[in-house]
Amino acid sequence: MPEGFSIAVALLAMRLVAGILFFFQGYDKLFRVRTTGVLFAFSDSLKEKKIPIPVVRVFITLSSVIELVGGLLLALGLFRDPVLYLLMANMVCVAFAFSVVKPMWDLGYFFPRFVLLVALLLLPPSCDWFCLAQLF
Repeated sequence: MPEGFSIAVALLAMRLVAGILFFFQGYDKLFRVRTTGVLFAFSDSLKEKKIPIPVVRVFITLSSVIELVGGLLLALGLFRDPVLYLLMANMVCVAFAFSVVKPMWDLGYFFPRFVLLVALLLLPPSCDWFCLAQLF
């Protein structure tokens, strides 16, 4: 096997897993649970903190679209670095929003995605052999 093959396979696996997780999270929030379902889950906390629902609805929709499209592009290996930066910015915003709404929130869904993004950002794109961007 060529040198760096294991790193390339590891990068492919991390990109695919992270992409799938983000894609389906965005898909669920847009098409299954919908924005209203997400809002309902946090409605008591939002009312208590006097956070306007229309503003939150816009941010939930924007976050969901970023996760859906970013997850797909990440899994395919297109626009790798810009997508990673956008998804990481989304994660930082989500962490801030959750911390405002409920300071002691469950990191169970957040942390694995965050770790995958950090690892992908730390590994050089030149080692990411198995992506569609390499074809162009």
